Amino acid sequence: MDLDSPLCVALDSADEQRVNELARATEPYVGLFKVGLTTFTALGPPVVERLSRARPVFLDLKLHDIPQQVASAVHAAERTGASLLTIHAAGGADMVRAATEAAGRVTILVVTVLTSLDEEVLSEIGMTGPVEKAVLRLAELALGNGAGGLVCSPLEVGPLRARFGSRDEGGPLLVVPGIRPAGGAADDQRRTLSPRAAIDAGADVIVVGRPITGSADPGTAASTIADEVCA
Repeated sequence: MDLDSPLCVALDSADEQRVNELARATEPYVGLFKVGLTTFTALGPPVVERLSRARPVFLDLKLHDIPQQVASAVHAAERTGASLLTIHAAGGADMVRAATEAAGRVTILVVTVLTSLDEEVLSEIGMTGPVEKAVLRLAELALGNGAGGLVCSPLEVGPLRARFGSRDEGGPLLVVPGIRPAGGAADDQRRTLSPRAAIDAGADVIVVGRPITGSADPGTAASTIADEVCA
């Protein structure tokens, strides 16, 4: 998948008019649109079909269920025209393999550890050890079962590249949320970096939501970030 820009804007709104406004304002500066749970639940597959006529769509549903259910959902997601689709590594090897075998044209991205989690929260849910170790372990499971790429925080991009190599060397597509411009609020993200730092670390796609969509001028905000990462 060739992209005009590594910047992906997260169109996380249940309001169709707002989604359309954000898409029009940011389209000249982004390589992808992200449709997440809020937007997909409110507006359904047609929103993906419409947006995909302008830019590739990253459908971020983070599927996590028994293998047969996930495979069926992947088939349905492919029909929307989405280019990328997320599932959770925590669903296990059989689930990841079922998703990748069902994928067809959509690339399966496996979520390792959410960017809203840190070591304290991981410990609470029974995942002991450093975040980086957990991410690498889940990445091995995902890539060993056919995943085309990974979703990780910017802090794990470097270790993942060191373990699996660059894209030119056959390494995975790395899609990286948790991006915050220097000096910006972290909001509910706990493991963050600036756009340029994430790209320099080896990210292929950076996902930016509120710093763009919460701006008074989303187009200008997207343009500023695009200039930073494409410089």
